[in-house]
Amino acid sequence: MTSLQDRLQASTERFLKIRRNIHAHPELGEDTLDTAALVTGLLEGWGYEVHTGVGGHGVVGVLRRGSGSRTLGLRADMDALPIIERNGLPWASQRAGVMHACGHDGHTATLLAAAEQLALHGEFDGTLNLIFQPDEEGLTGARSMMADGLFRRFPCDAVYAFHNMPGFPVGYAIIKSGGVMASSERVGITLTGKGGHGAVPERAVDPIPALAGIISALQTVVSRNISANDAVVISIGKVHAGTATNIIPESAMLELSVRTVDPAIRQQVEQRIRTIVEGQAAAFGVTAEIDYQLLAPVLVNTVAETQRMLDAARKALGNENVVEQVSFRAMGSEDFAWMLDEVPGCYFGLGNGTGEFNGCSVHNDHYDFNDQLIPLGAACWVELVEGYLR
Repeated sequence: MTSLQDRLQASTERFLKIRRNIHAHPELGEDTLDTAALVTGLLEGWGYEVHTGVGGHGVVGVLRRGSGSRTLGLRADMDALPIIERNGLPWASQRAGVMHACGHDGHTATLLAAAEQLALHGEFDGTLNLIFQPDEEGLTGARSMMADGLFRRFPCDAVYAFHNMPGFPVGYAIIKSGGVMASSERVGITLTGKGGHGAVPERAVDPIPALAGIISALQTVVSRNISANDAVVISIGKVHAGTATNIIPESAMLELSVRTVDPAIRQQVEQRIRTIVEGQAAAFGVTAEIDYQLLAPVLVNTVAETQRMLDAARKALGNENVVEQVSFRAMGSEDFAWMLDEVPGCYFGLGNGTGEFNGCSVHNDHYDFNDQLIPLGAACWVELVEGYLR
């Protein structure tokens, strides 16, 4: 009887071609119609009950075995990025200005490789829900699927996902509980005063000094209000005011990006930003409007589900290649956090390789998913499913 590793290695060439086909035909955001159709056809061929159009072009494949009541969800993202690819690979993007520069093509192919193995050889008792999600990059896909009843229609006792990690060796897994990925918030601030002639500023109420004061004061949130042990990033990415040098504008605006990796710290930072903006506005006699948007919450792995992932990864990859990185945290955001906000689970990393090519950062025009991850990631998924749905 062949082993799981042997079966996955034997199927690698087929799923490598599937991954490269997806890579050559990338799709942006919510518009993952072709990728969803490819996923649907393969799942149906393996006997999955397939549901399409979940929250747009989301796909859910359901596989039931035995009479067990336990349910498990595995999620892969399908969308690409608006980047011009510069690799010159035979499977390079054929769609101008669109590229799989984050490895979602590989995440999808890896889950498909596991899906085939589980359909043909899986030994479990319960229900498996495979979730193929659009628009992770825009941080809307998870919420769209959830708003369309994802966990009501396909209940999950736990849900899992992984991301490739350039700079870490292939076959190496990084897994930890607690806060792993940062929240993402967009903050728009509009200051309104009274416009006037630049030669008679006393007749106007100038919003510019308030804007300048806010920009300076915001720098103190991280340096003076947050412990050095807590990771917080506040970046002012957009500032706009005025139309001419001799006109005092009526309004001024700025937009911020805020990242935190602890829900309590996130609330503290929001309150401090609001206090600064309102205080500076009052000091300069202008009004302030704050549009605070939570694009993704802090991604928090639950303890029990993380331990299950650790056990499965060690079985698939070997104890020496699986590290519980207690200190690991990333300031990037991931909309899988919305799913983990509702259902227990774990999000983990698999090394994409080292060196100039495989260690190339995601969101880079020279990045490419390392196909060696496909059987390794699939093995992790199979071990998790068979361990969780005993």
